[in-house]
Amino acid sequence: MKSEIYQQAKYYEIAFSFIDARKQVDLFEEFIKKYSRIKVKTVLDICCGTALQLRELAKRNYKSIGLDINSNMLEYLKKAGSKKVNSVETIKADMVDFRLEKPVDFAYIMMGSIIYLKNNEDLLQHLHSVAQSLKSGGLYLIENLTINWASPDFWVPQVWDMQNDGIKVKTTYKIELKDPVEQIIRQTLDLAVADRGKKMHFTDYDDLKLIFPQEFKTIIELQGQFEFLGFFERKSTKKLKQISSDNIVLIRRK
Repeated sequence: MKSEIYQQAKYYEIAFSFIDARKQVDLFEEFIKKYSRIKVKTVLDICCGTALQLRELAKRNYKSIGLDINSNMLEYLKKAGSKKVNSVETIKADMVDFRLEKPVDFAYIMMGSIIYLKNNEDLLQHLHSVAQSLKSGGLYLIENLTINWASPDFWVPQVWDMQNDGIKVKTTYKIELKDPVEQIIRQTLDLAVADRGKKMHFTDYDDLKLIFPQEFKTIIELQGQFEFLGFFERKSTKKLKQISSDNIVLIRRK
């Protein structure tokens, strides 16, 4: 994936600094307590980016590994301000095909990054890579892209402003339907940056394949190395009873 924005790790982090990493990690620990069959000491953040959640996990004394294909993000992570960030190991690798030297106890992927898998074949290979890197009984938590295809609100652009350390970032995110048969959307992410008088603009366009819930479940079951545990609300361990734009997929390594 070629990306202007992913080369700007600091601005990217500011744009998404509304994320409450502590609450998200609290939720991870609730899922672990309820569904993991093994004690969790090591964790893997796939497509980690600037890894706010991983830095919080490191603060809580988990052995933390961040995997990303982008060197800029990994270098930023190494230099990030957390006192325990040096305990974060970084690995440059493609999310489709990778392997760790030693398997971890818990793995996760956030912010709908699973959608960067181009097709179902890549998803199958990705699940195999995760399975090879995760101990039996360990969980893989997938924060899925918001999916509510039938709702007009799904297609409404989102715009928000964040600032930190004298830097202002205005973010615009929108998706448009490109190919309904192949489930392809065009995703546009735009950052308008004002950095102490200097104004810059960064825009990424990506054609991505949506993975619908039942399709996701079928592929996981077909792949065969995981137990499908359910679709969950994004902010709790409650299972979804109906379609929601916020959802977590939770699976467990056999």
